[in-house]
Amino acid sequence: MEVSIYLFFNGNCLEAMQFYAETLGGEITGVFKNGDAPPEARMPGDDDLIMNMAMKVGNTSILASDAPGDWYAKPQGFDVVASPKTMDEAERVYAALSADAEEIRLALSETFFAERFAMLTDRYGTRWMVNYAGSKAAG
Repeated sequence: MEVSIYLFFNGNCLEAMQFYAETLGGEITGVFKNGDAPPEARMPGDDDLIMNMAMKVGNTSILASDAPGDWYAKPQGFDVVASPKTMDEAERVYAALSADAEEIRLALSETFFAERFAMLTDRYGTRWMVNYAGSKAAG
């Protein structure tokens, strides 16, 4: 079994997912717009809304869609965790995700469990943790 993340955006799915692919080293593997669907399967809104989009980051799939109008709800109750392999990569990913962030709950810093750890909500409304355990990795 595989478990994937499915994110919803308020009309800026394509922009957000392209940013995540660039920031995380992912690959966009599919984009289906509202206008691609037959009329009976369309969601409310214009042709350019993203109905479904897929990206691979390592062995993880991140799926996403625009959620038109009242369908959109701000994410809550979970964070997406990025686990860079080096401290430099953690600092780069944090810098990108925190640029124009809605909220930084914890700036990138050392903790008792990680060489670098951060918690934030990016400019697209997605909640993130950046976790570089480094020499503090359990094991």
